[in-house]
Amino acid sequence: MLYVIAKPLVMGVARVLWNPTISGTENIPEHGPVILASNHQAYSDTVFLPGQVRRSVHFLGKSDIFEGRSPLNRLVAAVMRGINVMPVDRSGGSASRSAITAGLAVLERGQVLGIYPEGTRSPDGRLYRGKTGVARFALATGAPIVPVAMLGAHEAQRGRRWFPRRHPRIHALVGPPVDLREVLRACEGAEEAKVLRAVTDAVMDDIHALSGQERVDEYASEVKQRLRAEAAGARARTDPSSRG
Repeated sequence: MLYVIAKPLVMGVARVLWNPTISGTENIPEHGPVILASNHQAYSDTVFLPGQVRRSVHFLGKSDIFEGRSPLNRLVAAVMRGINVMPVDRSGGSASRSAITAGLAVLERGQVLGIYPEGTRSPDGRLYRGKTGVARFALATGAPIVPVAMLGAHEAQRGRRWFPRRHPRIHALVGPPVDLREVLRACEGAEEAKVLRAVTDAVMDDIHALSGQERVDEYASEVKQRLRAEAAGARARTDPSSRG
């Protein structure tokens, strides 16, 4: 019920302030389980994509988005819950299994699951290697994977945590469902890890074809860790108190 009430209100404000657009929604089946697999450019993706899709979309969101205690953090958390973003701990191990369980439950109810195969926002606007959760969901449920490219979101939100600039305008481009028949034929008899990787790569190929982003064969999370380590090292070298 909250989703039904919150979605038009949130999108009414979003259209006045940012006027996001979408095309290709005819590629999203009107009934049954569907996986929307999108690139991840900015926090605003999780509002501007599902807010413009007629069907209700359930996203798995990082739990730390919901944990801040400031009024702004609480407002953002309330908006996220209002548009069916489910907080999930992505720290690995049992937390990863809980994310898979939550996603499977959405699809088994015949609903739409939104997922970012990159696992986190792109640090620089490029398209990073996909994680295999999207393939696990599809192969376990038979749900079609519909690729999506968020265009302009990285540039609009560069340097801002929550609210994007009004320009460039953010556009969601929805492509036709990923055709996995040839991929699965080529992987017939292969071990599970190889099949999952091949399916995931096929999904990322389609997202790349829609977005036109530069492709990086590395996980975005690893790049972010490296950048943080480099930044910490640079601060240590310039901080007089860190010297002996």
